[in-house]
Amino acid sequence: MKLTNGTLLDVDGIPLRLSVNRRARRVSIRFDAARGQAVAIAPSERHLGDAVAFARTKADWLAERLAARPAGAGGFIPGGTVPLEGVEIRLEQTAGAGAARLVDTPDGLAIRSGGEGEAYARRIENLLKRMARDRLAHHTGIHARTLGLKVPRVGIGDPRSRWGSCTPGRGSIRYSWRLILAPPEVLDYVAAHEVAHLVQADHSPAFWAVVERLIGDHRPHRAWLRAHGARLHAVGRD
Repeated sequence: MKLTNGTLLDVDGIPLRLSVNRRARRVSIRFDAARGQAVAIAPSERHLGDAVAFARTKADWLAERLAARPAGAGGFIPGGTVPLEGVEIRLEQTAGAGAARLVDTPDGLAIRSGGEGEAYARRIENLLKRMARDRLAHHTGIHARTLGLKVPRVGIGDPRSRWGSCTPGRGSIRYSWRLILAPPEVLDYVAAHEVAHLVQADHSPAFWAVVERLIGDHRPHRAWLRAHGARLHAVGRD
């Protein structure tokens, strides 16, 4: 079998994806908790075989990482839960193909959706994306107006690591929809962070002064993302 960038293998029951990084100086291995797979990295395709061999020597370590994968990783399924604004919400299934919706039940809030399998999961994710866009557009507008700025266009994506990106020249900000999974104050912090980039492109003291003007002490929210970000990126992924 020819080994190429992106090839997916099995190492003792653990999915292993091959990755070529021209800047790498040696072969290495890491565990992608969001995808539930190992990544073997090599500086060139010619060294991918060495990367696979190295990964096999780390099989026990990879098995430990897989077992410690953040709770909540995996697809959206009826009977499961999803963190919504920092609170675990039940996922329920209804007959038919109706769109997902947030409902108040005698046992607390739940998300109900029609569909089965991938269709069910897609409806759940679409609801979360709509909610994320609404919340983030609202908070972005508040912070922009506080600074006397024109409200930027807001977009939603699903980057693997970043929570937001600002393009001042275009007057636009793009966020990870997964922020709707975090507590509201954390979502608000990221909105303030990106709006601050409209006036300060770097992360200088002047930039953090703008963030502090908008939300006060930002450090607890940054710490929360460092501690829980991996789980948010794992939610809903098989």
